[in-house]
Amino acid sequence: MHTSPISRDKSLILFPDNYVVLDIETTGFNPREHEIIELSAIKVENGEIKEQFSKLVKPVGYLSSYISNLTGITNDMLKDAPGIKETIWEFKEFCSDNIVVGHNISFDIGFINTNLVQNYDTPFKNNYIDTLKLARKFLCHLPSKKLGAVATYFGFNTDGMHRGLKDCFVTNLCYQKFLELNKSQHQKQVNAFGFNLSDIH
Repeated sequence: MHTSPISRDKSLILFPDNYVVLDIETTGFNPREHEIIELSAIKVENGEIKEQFSKLVKPVGYLSSYISNLTGITNDMLKDAPGIKETIWEFKEFCSDNIVVGHNISFDIGFINTNLVQNYDTPFKNNYIDTLKLARKFLCHLPSKKLGAVATYFGFNTDGMHRGLKDCFVTNLCYQKFLELNKSQHQKQVNAFGFNLSDIH
């Protein structure tokens, strides 16, 4: 069995306007033992959602009642779904070489990378931005930095979360808020000092 860790930290400290938000649902927490059951992503350009991808994935094993209750995905829903080999490649092509955005995205990338390496001997090489890190930076006062807690803090609707596409939409809304906070913080620095701090070498 081929497994490959992410070769280097590709987390970025920037705020691009064009990116892909991704989210997966799985049968557990360990990419070497558990399986992907849903792959979802949305392609965003200049703040507008241009395309979306969402597919259920039939696991080899059985789905536990805990995961079914958490996600709303049932074994019956998965019985006619395509397998991971077909779906993971379609997902990779959808993401292309775009910067990807996600909440606690190292979890998602761990599963995506493992499955790409196992099936195609190809790692997931995309640079990424983790909105969990942004929450820790901008919302340090918030007791929980989970996606649901961050979304609730910003006043977003969280109904239907723990399904891939819904989580992508919510993550994107939160990312847009962090983008606004970053611009506001940057402008305050400029106004306070009369110059752009990024210009200081």
